[in-house]
Amino acid sequence: MKVLIIDDEMNICLTLKNILEDEGYECDFALEHKTGMNKFENMIPDIILLDVRLDGANGIDLLRDIKKIRKDTIVIMISGHSGIKEAVQSIKYGAYDFLEKPLSLTKVKIILKKAFEFHNMSKDYSRLKTNENEKYKIIGNSEPIKELQSLIDRIAASDSKVLIRGESGTGKELVAYAIHHRSYRKDKPFAKFNSAAIPTELIESELFGYDKGAFTGAVGNKSGKIEQAHSGTLFLDEIGDMSLKAQSKILRVIQEGEFERVGSNKTQKIDIRLIAATHKNLEELVQKGEFREDLYYRLNVIPITAPPLRQHPEDIPLLVEYFSNQFSNELKLPHKQFLPETISELRSWEFKGNIRELRNFIERLYILIPKIIIKPEDIKNLGIAKQPDSNFWNETLSLKEKRKEFETRYLSIQLKMNDGNISRTANALDLQVSNLSRKLKELELN
Repeated sequence: MKVLIIDDEMNICLTLKNILEDEGYECDFALEHKTGMNKFENMIPDIILLDVRLDGANGIDLLRDIKKIRKDTIVIMISGHSGIKEAVQSIKYGAYDFLEKPLSLTKVKIILKKAFEFHNMSKDYSRLKTNENEKYKIIGNSEPIKELQSLIDRIAASDSKVLIRGESGTGKELVAYAIHHRSYRKDKPFAKFNSAAIPTELIESELFGYDKGAFTGAVGNKSGKIEQAHSGTLFLDEIGDMSLKAQSKILRVIQEGEFERVGSNKTQKIDIRLIAATHKNLEELVQKGEFREDLYYRLNVIPITAPPLRQHPEDIPLLVEYFSNQFSNELKLPHKQFLPETISELRSWEFKGNIRELRNFIERLYILIPKIIIKPEDIKNLGIAKQPDSNFWNETLSLKEKRKEFETRYLSIQLKMNDGNISRTANALDLQVSNLSRKLKELELN
């Protein structure tokens, strides 16, 4: 741990330096502003002990300069002449603590020890935050993903409620986190609640929390997801699976901004942004009486759809590389290289489980295939076959209609595999460009 002392009294600098070096710190000092800044930039200390009043300079101004350069540097202010005003200013501009002269060396050691622990905790938090951001990263450069990212940017700035639609495995949770991460609430909690993953009888207690004695087994108070999300974002995944009773309570949270724990009469105010997601058709559920119409309209303020993988197969190479890096690190295995023809094979597959199915496939491949170079036959022999569309072949239509349907679907996939490039697609299919263009126009394919 590196400590820099900036004080215009030589005896204080030398005393602190000797004591701190005995404690195992790497220590240096400066007697004035300019030297202090030079040593700060060269030494990159973890902690700075900074005098409020330096010869010809203001220590608080120096504190502000230090924080502009390296926000995570811990600065402890010291002074023999300052009062409450300077202490408040120091804390306002990011000082960790404020010490008065004459210094108690025992107190200095204690504060440095706490600052050291805080420094390590901050580093751990930053690392976890980086890992979390990486985990929730939306991968893709296709037009559908670019449009999705652009919409997320516009949505994030407001506090409006969002309803994310999309098939299973399309990354609805990633969209929700991206909205939270780009909003002013990004440093506040992001609490997730999946209605489909929790038994109906436990939904209320998990969502709203409970007080001691609320039911058999409630031996203490417990906060629910709503309470945990206070000042941040609450993500209600698979909202279509929520019971009508829980729906009515959620509606009250939205309308009144308040709730009660199970078994409690105490009303609590709450400040959250609500994002919901579902793969179900909520309009049909409303018609069946299985989903509250008023809640549907409350949630569906800003609708957003996570596109299925079949709409952006051009992102498959990026996704394969991303998941390959992920599982290489997690499983401590050599990074695998996918040949271009292997990627082309994967792009022709129908991933009904979307990105989640592709991710699971790459994980399975890392575990079961010891090879470094992955060829098309390797993935074909993995036991993961493309699911044929039996309805397509069994449906009885005129040959002309069926041929048109086949040509439309086949050419759509081939175009996507070739990034929409007609010349490249024509070459791959051994067709004249003019013939392919004419066929696309006939089939009304853009």
